[in-house]
Amino acid sequence: MLDAALIQECADPSLKPAVVEQFIDAAGAPDPLTVTVKSGSRAFLVPVPKTADEALVIIRENVGRAVVRVGLTQFPAGVGVNDASELKADLVDPCENLRIGTRMFAKVLGLVAKWYGNPKSDEVLPQIFEDAVYAWKTGEFEGVGVFQAEDPGGAIANQVVPFEHDAIKKVDAEAPSQADAEPLKDIRLGAAGMRIDLSRIGGE
Repeated sequence: MLDAALIQECADPSLKPAVVEQFIDAAGAPDPLTVTVKSGSRAFLVPVPKTADEALVIIRENVGRAVVRVGLTQFPAGVGVNDASELKADLVDPCENLRIGTRMFAKVLGLVAKWYGNPKSDEVLPQIFEDAVYAWKTGEFEGVGVFQAEDPGGAIANQVVPFEHDAIKKVDAEAPSQADAEPLKDIRLGAAGMRIDLSRIGGE
């Protein structure tokens, strides 16, 4: 569980602390130095970094060749960055990672809520949260790249209420475990396309 003081100090103020905790639990990582590398549905083994500098080396080596997720929030490193040399070790700093990641997730929540018509009902908000987590993990929602999309704005993020979300944890149930992941050398340039089946969501 995240430290309440860390959330208070670093998380995006548009997200309630309970929502931040749920977000990290459903889509983040317990270790702030966590770096994951995926290409499509394939995960790749990378060395476990012991320091922020070691994490940065791994990040810079793989950004542009695969989807690289970092830190507590597991946001994709390299979004909006033109050159890997621009990436800094503070990507895995707990406070900075929480600040960037929760701000990104608030935007994703807004995008999903807009697709739903910005409902106010408490019954719909948990579904919006679940779909936002799904979009966070895949990078897309209804064919839109959520990390590159323009922020729709609005206050939907702070309307989301805490709820039981065991189903969200099943999103990646079929993804390969770290032990089953493929060697990093098999990654090919340009093979980092993200795919998502949104047929379960529907437009009703």
